[in-house]
Amino acid sequence: MRIGVFLLAAGFPGSSAEQALRAALDYGVAAEDAGFDDVFMAEHHFMPYGTCPSALTFAALLAGRTRSIGVGTAVTVLSTAHPVAVAEQAAMLDVLTGGRFTLGVGRGGPWVDLEVFGTGMAGLSRRAFAEALDVLCAWGSQDAVAFDGEFHRFRQVPVVPRGGPRMLVACTSPESLRMAADRGLPMLLGMHADDVEKAAMVRIYGAPAPHASVVVAQVAPSRGQGVSLLRQAMPTWLRPGLAAHVRFDGVSAPMRDPDDYAEHLTAIHPVGPASYCAERILESRLATGIEHVLLFVEGGGPEHTLTNIKALGSSVLPLLRAAG
Repeated sequence: MRIGVFLLAAGFPGSSAEQALRAALDYGVAAEDAGFDDVFMAEHHFMPYGTCPSALTFAALLAGRTRSIGVGTAVTVLSTAHPVAVAEQAAMLDVLTGGRFTLGVGRGGPWVDLEVFGTGMAGLSRRAFAEALDVLCAWGSQDAVAFDGEFHRFRQVPVVPRGGPRMLVACTSPESLRMAADRGLPMLLGMHADDVEKAAMVRIYGAPAPHASVVVAQVAPSRGQGVSLLRQAMPTWLRPGLAAHVRFDGVSAPMRDPDDYAEHLTAIHPVGPASYCAERILESRLATGIEHVLLFVEGGGPEHTLTNIKALGSSVLPLLRAAG
């Protein structure tokens, strides 16, 4: 198995965005020290749910502060970025890290980001996302690329630097799943989905691929204590974070109930003693067939995250490694 860490730089009450970002960088370094295989950062704009507006920039900074751990984006939002700009930055990170970088990309949502970045709803369309994926695939596999599409048209230009990072596609719908499968790109499946949902998506995808799965992980003396910690802490971040989603079209965005969401996440994910956490991760691996697991470690809040990373590294990772 490949076991990594998933970071949001979550904006918990009492911490500024700057503090959350600096702490997340420390979490990435701690993950390497704890023996994890990789660290992935999420990208969000204009909200405290996740305070990192450029997962690519974060990956570059973390790569510079670490020695061997993999770094990645989970995800870079393609609806707000030109795919060639993303491809060039990803290739540069792939080259300069000696192959440590993985580019995760996603379609994004109907948020105000589309207004600010000037892409509008057309930039969020299925056609635009599919075309952006085609540009990325071409850029990562050819010495020179020309493109004549609906959203992107340019003459042939050389690919400089020439790099081909691994790619993942965030899949939350049948549409995104089909687009990933059609291009042979592995899926990144989110922490909102349980093992049954993830297993179904893997079956629909069909061909074997190195998919990745995000899960919430919290080590605690007992399952009850771990669940209690997360159900108290997570809503304090989720409530203002989820409420900060502003739709591009002015329609009120329905908000998931933070308390119910925290209850859902603690019910389906590895929260509790180290042995329980390892058992749940291995059960999920068996149920889904996914060998790459990214652990969301920030759920208990800033005062618990470093301790959680160290505990996962010292007590859970050895059990997973022993299981093969």
